[in-house]
Amino acid sequence: MASQEIEQLTQALARLPGLGPRSARRAVLHLLKKRETALVPLLRALETVGDKLSTCEICGNVDTSNPCGVCSDPKRDLRSLCVVEEVADLWALDRSRLFPGKFHVLGGRLSALDGVRPEDLGVDTLIARVSGGEIDEVVLAMNATLEGQTTAHYLAERLESYPVRITQLAHGLPVGGELDYLDEGTLAQALRARRPVA
Repeated sequence: MASQEIEQLTQALARLPGLGPRSARRAVLHLLKKRETALVPLLRALETVGDKLSTCEICGNVDTSNPCGVCSDPKRDLRSLCVVEEVADLWALDRSRLFPGKFHVLGGRLSALDGVRPEDLGVDTLIARVSGGEIDEVVLAMNATLEGQTTAHYLAERLESYPVRITQLAHGLPVGGELDYLDEGTLAQALRARRPVA
């Protein structure tokens, strides 16, 4: 039987996304077995991040500097802005290295069921950034959910009075996807977004 402290560590890890009680136990056992090479470096890294962690005052990203590394990167295209729901979405798009511009994190999406209203999100700071006149294109990179598309539609309406091009991520067939495995919503979106063969 594990001590109370080890059990508390296991329970703390089990609350992380993707880890259940059994996975957390395996992780704790690995950390205890590899104390010098796994546990001690993890503790140092957690302490460092915990001390330096901040939210970027410009885009809403989470980083150890403010402004964050994305906002302070001089190579970024200042004329294009990609709006995402959460920090995880920013990190995923940034990892792809395909979007050269800046980002804006809303901090969620509109949801009547959950009581999330426009004033609960970073909409006003987005409007303030766009109203500065330096942005040519706003990419609405919302998730392909009902709430995500509602949020994209709301943002498009709020931004239509500004001289910016408003675009949205394409939705539809994934590369390597087989038609008989796809849901009706994905197929419908793919048909609506069809384009000429080059």
